Amino acid sequence: MQNVPKGDDTAQSVSPASTTSTAVGAAAPRRRRGPGACLLVVLPAVVTLGAVFAFVSLLGDDTAAPEDREPGQAESAVSNVDRSYVPWLRKATADCVGVTPALLAAHIDQLSGWQSDSASLSELGIARFTDAGWKKWGRDDDGNGTSTPLDRVDAIMALGRQDCDLSKRMTALRTKGAVNGDLADLTLAAYAVGVDEVAEAGKVPASARLFVTEVRKRLPQYSALVRRNPEQEAGVQAGSTRLQHPVATLSVTSPFGSRKHPLTGVTKLHTGVDFDAPEGAQVSAAWGGVVEFAGMTPAYGYRVVIDHGTIEGKRLQTTYSHLSALQVSAGQSVVTGQAVGPAGSTGLSTGPHLHFEVLLDGQYTDPMAWLTDGG
Repeated sequence: MQNVPKGDDTAQSVSPASTTSTAVGAAAPRRRRGPGACLLVVLPAVVTLGAVFAFVSLLGDDTAAPEDREPGQAESAVSNVDRSYVPWLRKATADCVGVTPALLAAHIDQLSGWQSDSASLSELGIARFTDAGWKKWGRDDDGNGTSTPLDRVDAIMALGRQDCDLSKRMTALRTKGAVNGDLADLTLAAYAVGVDEVAEAGKVPASARLFVTEVRKRLPQYSALVRRNPEQEAGVQAGSTRLQHPVATLSVTSPFGSRKHPLTGVTKLHTGVDFDAPEGAQVSAAWGGVVEFAGMTPAYGYRVVIDHGTIEGKRLQTTYSHLSALQVSAGQSVVTGQAVGPAGSTGLSTGPHLHFEVLLDGQYTDPMAWLTDGG
C-alpha cells in the first residue's frame, strides 16, 4: 500500500484499485467449497440462474433499460450499477465547480472499486476515510441516525464535500495565477498529494499524475451513468451568450489551443487568446459582473478575473492578463465595456498584448466562440 497525503494536508493512504471496475453496490464474491463429483454437471447452470435472479432482485426497478444505454456503451458500465446512488452523487456535487457526479463516482471507483471491504483497518468504506478525515468531512447525510464511512451514502456525500473544498482551493490558486491546468485534474492531484505540493509545482505534480490518470480512465462509464436528459445535460453552450470585445480590434496573435510557449518552450494548452494591443490601449470588461481578483501574478502580470454569475446553472468567468496597471479592485461591480486596465507586457510576455480567457464552470473554452461579430 502506498502512503499518500490527502488534500486536507493530513497523511492518509490511497489504496490501489483493481484495473477492472466493480459494480457500484455489488457484494464481494464468496469462496465456495468444491462440489461433489455428482454435482459437476448441473451446478454451473444452477449457479448461473441463481446469480441472475439474485442480481435482478437486488437492482429492482433501478435497473437501466437497454434503451437508456448510450450507443456502444458496455452493459456492465450502466445496467450493473445500483442507480439508487446516482441522486446522491448529483447532490454531493450540486454546488461544486469542477467536480461532476461522474468524476466523484470515478474517484470512488479508483479508491475502492466501490467495495466497502478494506485491507487497512485505518481506512474505511468505499471512500477510504481515516478517523481524522471522517471527523472533518463525515455527516449523517441519509438521516438514519448514524454517521459512518461504512454507510455508502454518508461516504459519497463526505467525499463530495472534500473534493468540492479542494476544487475551491484550486480555483483560488488558479485565479491568482499560482497554478495552471484543468480544474478537475488539479483537484484530484490535491487530494492525492496535498494542496501545498500542487501549489509548489504550479500544476499537477509528477507524484500525482498516476492517480489522476487512473481516475480519468474510469470516467467514461460513469459519464453515461449520471447523464440526465439531453436538455439538462447540454446546458449553456459557447456562443449562446455574446461577449463584447475586450479590446478595440480583435487581431489574434496566438489562438486558443495547444502550442509551444514562446518563452518556456513547453508545449501545452494555451488557455485563452492573445490579442495584439499597443501599450496603454484600453482593455474593457466583456460583460458585467463582479471582480473576483485583481492583482500581480508571476506568469500573468497584472491580471483581472471577472465573475459574471451563472448562465443556465453554469458559472461564467473572463480573465484579462499582462495589463500595465489595474483600474478595478477585487469585489468591485463592473458593467459591460468598463475599463479594467491598460494593455501591457507584465509577467511572462514577449510584448504588449492582452491574454483573454473565458471559463465555463471552471473549464477553459475558446474565447472566439463567445465574442460578438461587432465591436
